[in-house]
Amino acid sequence: MSAIYPLAKFHFLVDWGGTNVGFTEVSGLDVEIEPIEYRHGASPEYSKTKMPGMQKYSNITMKRGTFLADNEYFAWWNSVKLNTIERRDITISLLNEEHAPVVVWKVKNAFPIKVQSTDLKSDANEVAIESIEIVHEGLEIQNGA
Repeated sequence: MSAIYPLAKFHFLVDWGGTNVGFTEVSGLDVEIEPIEYRHGASPEYSKTKMPGMQKYSNITMKRGTFLADNEYFAWWNSVKLNTIERRDITISLLNEEHAPVVVWKVKNAFPIKVQSTDLKSDANEVAIESIEIVHEGLEIQNGA
């Protein structure tokens, strides 16, 4: 039955090295290969040869609800100094109906570059959401883990 329908994206778990608080959104799980273009002068072709170059990773943004006296985002943010960075490996898992991981993204050597508090609106009827943006040095994707 699971091969007939695509996976739903709303049931996931983030292990980020902090308290296990549910995240509402994770974005930026992108990886791309930058092409290298080359053409030598004696080539009979009037176009460049393209080869795979270095991998490039997008920044990852994680959002969650704001909780009273929970300052873990800011504590991790404050650990980032000039050459002393608390890097963390982060695991993001897409879960099935039995809460078992089916797709896993393993993020290597991540650290925060931006923390954003909630916006405030006097006429809103919403939960306060805070976000953290991280950079990293690698993204491994395991489908069917």
